[in-house]
Amino acid sequence: MPKPSEEAKASFQKLVPLDPAVSTRPMFGNLSAFVNGNMFCGLFGEDLFVRVSDEDQAKVRKQGGKAFEPMPGRAMTGYVVLPAGWQKKPDAVRTWIVTALSWSRALPPKGAKVTKAAKAGKPTGKTAPKKAAARR
Repeated sequence: MPKPSEEAKASFQKLVPLDPAVSTRPMFGNLSAFVNGNMFCGLFGEDLFVRVSDEDQAKVRKQGGKAFEPMPGRAMTGYVVLPAGWQKKPDAVRTWIVTALSWSRALPPKGAKVTKAAKAGKPTGKTAPKKAAARR
C-alpha cells in the first residue's frame, strides 16, 4: 500500500472539517475521515479521495480525477480521487470534502462490526461461560 508523506497528512488534517461528528483514523495504511461510521474522504499515498454522488464523481473526473482503486481494477463504488496537485488548491479541495461530508452524513450510520460467530448465535470467548462455572 502506498504511504502518504508527512506533508500530505498535515494538509489533509487541515482540510478535514472541525465537527464533533467527524473522526479520523487509519485506513488502507493511510488516513481517512469518517462521519457516523461512514468514510467520506481520505488519503491513499499522495492521492486524496472523496465519497460523493454519481453526478459529483462525473464532475471530478472531468477535472482530471479518477476512480478510487485501492487494488488495481477494483474500484470502490461511490469514491473518486481528486486530481493531482490537490494540496495547492485548498479552497477547491475543502469544497469537495464538505460535499463528501454532507453526502456521507445522509447515509445510514454504520454500527459496530459483528463477527461471524455472533451472527450465527455462537458464544465467543468473551461471552461464553467457562466450563468450570457451567458445571456448578
